[in-house]
This record gives sequence, structure tokens and C-alpha cells, in this order.
Amino acid sequence: MRFLADVCVDVRIVKWLQAQGHDATHLRDQGLHRMPNGEIFKKAIQEGRVVLTFDLDFSEIAAATEGKPASVILFRLKNTRTPHVIERLSTALNHSTEALKRGAVLVVEESRYRVRYLPIGETPGGQP
Repeated sequence: MRFLADVCVDVRIVKWLQAQGHDATHLRDQGLHRMPNGEIFKKAIQEGRVVLTFDLDFSEIAAATEGKPASVILFRLKNTRTPHVIERLSTALNHSTEALKRGAVLVVEESRYRVRYLPIGETPGGQP
């Protein structure tokens, strides 16, 4: 899969994704750490990337995609140490790859993860 990490995501998480065989990049690597959220989302859509973030604004932006294929992994963790984030991300990715390919907001929490298909209100089969 292809990922784009927001500035609030540790670069070690990007390196872990790369080690797992994913095409992952960080906004800092591209000198885009001051890019507005809406522009980050447009970039992710154009490049076919899943946005990784701790920023709640991205889930709101994802809800307004107007049918464009887009996905966001939103971390809602109390423990934000990198090893813990990687462990939770690994678990969520093992069960949610197809949802992310289709277009979804994947909310990663301490003890669970939730998938919200896009556009909001649709189910995995594309029916409301």
C-alpha cells in the first residue's frame, strides 16, 4: 500500500512501513510540513496514498471527498510512543487493507479499531 504521513506522525513509523514493503513517505521528507490539511488530502488522493495522522480534521475532510477514493488512518491513542503506535497499526492493517483500498477512515484506538467507509453511510458492498 501507499502511505503519506502527516507531520504529527513519527518518521520511524514511515520507516517501519517501508521495511514492511509499503510505499510510504513523510511530509517532512518532501519539505511539505506546512502544507494545509486540505492540500495534504488532495495530494494523497492524486498519489493514491492513505493519510496517516493524529489530526481529527482529516476525518472531516475524508467525509467530504465527493466520491473520490481516499482513506485515512486516524490514531486515537493515549500511548503515542512509536513502538505502541506501530503495534496498533500492524494489528489494524492486518484486518483492514481491503477497506483502505476501497476508501475508509480507519480509527485506531488502544484496544480496538473501527472502519468507517467513505462516503459516510456506505457499507462494504457500496450500499447505504
